[in-house]
Amino acid sequence: MGYSSFLNDNRESLVLDTSVLINLRACTQGGRVLASLPNNILVPQIVAGELEHESSVRNGDISFLHEVAERGIVEITELTDEEYDIFYNLTSLSPSLDDGEAATIAVAMSRNNLPVIDERKGRSRASCLMNGREPIWSLDLFRHPFFIDSLGDQAVEVLYLALRDGRMRIPSASADMVIALLGIERSIDCTSLPGYRERFSVSERRPDVNEARLSIRRDD
Repeated sequence: MGYSSFLNDNRESLVLDTSVLINLRACTQGGRVLASLPNNILVPQIVAGELEHESSVRNGDISFLHEVAERGIVEITELTDEEYDIFYNLTSLSPSLDDGEAATIAVAMSRNNLPVIDERKGRSRASCLMNGREPIWSLDLFRHPFFIDSLGDQAVEVLYLALRDGRMRIPSASADMVIALLGIERSIDCTSLPGYRERFSVSERRPDVNEARLSIRRDD
């Protein structure tokens, strides 16, 4: 079962949200994912700042970002005055967004780039502000044909780690495809899958791992 990444024929610059970077670090091959893409990749400095907190330092999220920046795979960018105005409105007017999502949208809007956002509220605001133009998902990075060609069968394992350890969110319409790729055994580990409770009965879940994860990250 295939998946057509929105980026298949798209060369626009990408702007990454905080959760996207967490997914990329969690998959253990995030640098390779990003390096395989033909798009320029931007990370707002505000997003980088969100990775400075204790848990991200401990998990290696900020180290991952510094590594790919030093290798020239991504560019960490400051917001312009115009972008700060957009950022301020997104973080202060109801319904407000968190700083990372707001910075990602501000840079993408100002520079006519594509935001990469997985959270529902951020995606909805971005779509409204960008005249219905949808942000892309982390999944589009992991299923880009250039990355799949570079890793072959290992690309599925990388996707699995992003879902299991990064608790990556994906579109509901892609859940069946992803489960088919991973197989049931590995899919049971991925509690961020849309409709996880409904898809997997209690008897199928692994109580020592998955029940604890269910409370960690909910869809907003």
